[in-house]
Amino acid sequence: MDSKVALVTGGGSGIGRAVAMALAAEGYRLVLAGRNLDTLEETAAMLDSASDQALCVVTDVTDKSTVDDLFEKIDAHYGRLDLLFNNAGTGVGAPIEELAEEDWLAVINTNLNGAFWCLQGAFAMMKNQKPMGGRIINNGSISADRPRPNSIAYTASKHAVNGLTKSASLEGRQYNIACGQIDIGNADSGMGHKVSNGALQADGSRKDEPLMSMTDVGRAIVYMDSLPLESNVQFMTVMATKMPYIGRG
Repeated sequence: MDSKVALVTGGGSGIGRAVAMALAAEGYRLVLAGRNLDTLEETAAMLDSASDQALCVVTDVTDKSTVDDLFEKIDAHYGRLDLLFNNAGTGVGAPIEELAEEDWLAVINTNLNGAFWCLQGAFAMMKNQKPMGGRIINNGSISADRPRPNSIAYTASKHAVNGLTKSASLEGRQYNIACGQIDIGNADSGMGHKVSNGALQADGSRKDEPLMSMTDVGRAIVYMDSLPLESNVQFMTVMATKMPYIGRG
């Protein structure tokens, strides 16, 4: 079989871009999905040996029709999919009583519904391709069971992603589909960088928190997919060593 085909959602920036670069360095053929074509093409231009293979597809994961179109394009272009890094996500910080309906829905529609549409599309493709199977890695979060203040929408959505991962892991067995999850703590991404400049703590104080390199997140994804499909990293936590974590202390 030729080099693996990997789909990275949210591939135009941050963790998605870092993971795409790490996979390209290992010889993967890439599909980059996101809402902004310019940033996707910026990522594609940064890839090394696989840069000429990168397929950029404008996709809004909250819109199932565009997700369906994404998988149709992958099938037409590559004919198979070996890895989905289900990464697209967003967050809104607000106290519970102040969280606007549109902000709640934006987070749930992206982090939960969008993750499901992409997982569903990957499942359908992987179970019918030859050789059958593949790997799905969902981008979860430490916040799923160790929430920060003012993060109820993000935390609820990522707690639900835990359920997606476990259900997909179970149902994927018969199709040789391995589904795992990576929970990333304080990566130096656009979303994560804010904590280095004073993050709200459970006691109401604000503290600067350390960050980890996004390069290490890419290395973690490469490792998870380096295993044969007979083996699976069900859940991995990769984080800045000195960040608040256990008990958020």
